[in-house]
Amino acid sequence: MIVPVVQTSPHAVIPPKQGVRTILVVDDSRAQRHLVATMLRSGGFNVLQAASGEEALAICGQVEVDLVLSDWMMPGMNGIEFCRALRRTSRERYTYFILLTSNSDKAAVAEGLEVGADDFLAKPVDSGELRARIKAGERVLTMERELRANNTLLTDTLVKLRQLYDSLDRDLIEARGLQQSLLREREHAFDSGRVSMLLRPSGHIGGDMVGCFTINPRQMGLFSFDVSGHGVASALMTARLAGLLSGASTDQNIAILRGANGMIGRAPADVARAMNQLMMSEILTERYVTLAYAEFDLITGRVRMVQAGHPHPVVQHRDGSISFLGSGGLPVGLIEDAEYEGFETCLLPGERLLLVSDGVTECPRPDGEQLGHAGLERILKSLRGLHANALLEALMWELARWAEGEDFQDDVSCALFEFHGPPGEGGG
Repeated sequence: MIVPVVQTSPHAVIPPKQGVRTILVVDDSRAQRHLVATMLRSGGFNVLQAASGEEALAICGQVEVDLVLSDWMMPGMNGIEFCRALRRTSRERYTYFILLTSNSDKAAVAEGLEVGADDFLAKPVDSGELRARIKAGERVLTMERELRANNTLLTDTLVKLRQLYDSLDRDLIEARGLQQSLLREREHAFDSGRVSMLLRPSGHIGGDMVGCFTINPRQMGLFSFDVSGHGVASALMTARLAGLLSGASTDQNIAILRGANGMIGRAPADVARAMNQLMMSEILTERYVTLAYAEFDLITGRVRMVQAGHPHPVVQHRDGSISFLGSGGLPVGLIEDAEYEGFETCLLPGERLLLVSDGVTECPRPDGEQLGHAGLERILKSLRGLHANALLEALMWELARWAEGEDFQDDVSCALFEFHGPPGEGGG
């Protein structure tokens, strides 16, 4: 490489900047090459020379050339062919290409532009015009390299974001497994009935949870709750609240009290009050929870319940007809000292009670129409002959038909208790 010599000659072209440092002069005339090279060296550029297109192409394969000044008419590979061949090579940096020509034919100029030439310079070369052409190339190359640097930065940033998203995705998949593990049993059989449950988040993790627990040999609790919002915060809240309704002791489960003769169930309305007080005083979050909780007497079929902003509990009778229970109620964790009212029903052998989240009742069709309680009633009547998890899976199938797709907008959860009757009566 030729060491640049900076001179103060009035014929100096321009000092090298970021855009143009190394210039390749290509001409089969040794005198013409040296004339142009002298002009460029006086401007402080690194100047390389080639006597043919083939030689120039070889140089460009070994050296980072910023700008090429190439004669058009040369034996062998001419300037047009050299330009075309250069553009076909894989190069990270763009090379500005100026054709030197005495050909002013418009068709010839168009051909040069078509194969990739950036500019033209008439021969003999005028130092002032050469200076202007290089300045124009400098502007283009500076912008190109700034753009390339920005693209590189953007690409690097996108790669890092993709790595971050992949890491988050792996964490969320693991969190999904952990959340699903909170629902230890999807189906549990009692002497007088059977519980079946389904939990299907709309994303990796969700805010719905269902579950059941044994209070004592005669009593069982079944719950369904839905934390407002979606994502990690809702899932963390779900795990926290699920812990309040797990286990079979007063230390672990807010729905269980210690009575004179062992464990007994706390009134469902009091369960909602206790959860509301805990959320308002200890958990301190802007999120709220809708809850449906039912306590079953496994001998008589008596059911004590509370509804706190959750969809109405559903009883399906032996003839397939449907009853919706409850009057709504306030969500949990929304208003301090909120009051909740309990209510009761009694299941007959062969009847069942279903708790669902609003991901079921508010599931929309593509036109926005929600399934609603009427739609749920229609589906349950059509599925009256199915039981246990087969019923819940069929319910999901019908919900997907309604939504015209299985990618539900909200979490979906169901908790089902089918009462067979007191042990020994042959229910089922």
